[in-house]
Amino acid sequence: MKFTVYVIRSNSGIRYIGYSSNFNKRLSQHNSGISKFTKRDSGWRLVYSQEFETQVEAMRREKWLKSGIGREYLDGVVKEGKLLGS
Repeated sequence: MKFTVYVIRSNSGIRYIGYSSNFNKRLSQHNSGISKFTKRDSGWRLVYSQEFETQVEAMRREKWLKSGIGREYLDGVVKEGKLLGS
């Protein structure tokens, strides 16, 4: 099983970073209002993703992307909801 670290952006520009073993199902949950943080907005779409072989690797990458330097990295590679790097 692979794990996907993903960054999604809402219609209003809010960014969410997470990981999942089933990204398509997880994105559907974000868009249907099931997820606590993302239910306050709509139109979530993928802007960045990376796959990892283990959950531990995915968790480390997610944590890094949520750090100050990780957010700066994302600001540099992600623009206007387009996947620019992985």
